[in-house]
Amino acid sequence: MTMSDPIADMLTRIRNGNTAKHDFVDVPASKMKQAVADILVNEGYIKGYKLIEDGLIKTIRVEMKYGKDKNEKVIAGIKKISKPGLRVYAGKDELPKVLGGLGTAIISTNKGIITDREARKQNVGGEVIAFIW
Repeated sequence: MTMSDPIADMLTRIRNGNTAKHDFVDVPASKMKQAVADILVNEGYIKGYKLIEDGLIKTIRVEMKYGKDKNEKVIAGIKKISKPGLRVYAGKDELPKVLGGLGTAIISTNKGIITDREARKQNVGGEVIAFIW
């Protein structure tokens, strides 16, 4: 069965794994999902990820990150903004700030998948994919 929104599926798997206090979450791989995972690692929301190849199928294994114990969650929330039925775009002057700058917005631009802070530095706009805080 084909999936209409694979990025939303990835974010939902991470959200559910975080709620269930899993150590790892497996997600079907794609270049866009790897770019989102890179942002999550760089921003400190997950420990890391590995690309696992089982013949034809590639999987991203996301290593979840918690505080001192698993009751302290690093990811308080993830929200998909742009959906297949309603795409949300932001120009360079109207890029969103998540929780007044405490969270991160993931933006798809012509420079690649970047955070809202990087988009402000590079002075570009694009599709607002998700918010994470």
